[in-house]
Amino acid sequence: MFAGGTARLLVRNDGEAPLELTVEPWADAYQLLPGQTCVVVTHSPAEDGSWSGTLRGDEPFQVDHRRDSVTVWAHGNCFHLSDMAGDAIDAADWQCPVQGSGPEK
Repeated sequence: MFAGGTARLLVRNDGEAPLELTVEPWADAYQLLPGQTCVVVTHSPAEDGSWSGTLRGDEPFQVDHRRDSVTVWAHGNCFHLSDMAGDAIDAADWQCPVQGSGPEK
């Protein structure tokens, strides 16, 4: 059973053109089509579920937005992307303890 914390962040492209989504610090880039929403999931390795590495402290994500791209800094020890139904978007295996966007198992 996973003892840390799990955080989820919805990212939606409400624009009329594709939007580049980059997840850092892994530098993985994905394209979100207009109207598409994805879920960025990250896991804290700390047993108490705390997050390190953020500017304000104890926050799982930092988001930087530009006109045609968005960068999500996931401050867990891994990440994965899923759609709103919980189906995986990326094929990368970051050895996350819990896959999908639903409740922890």
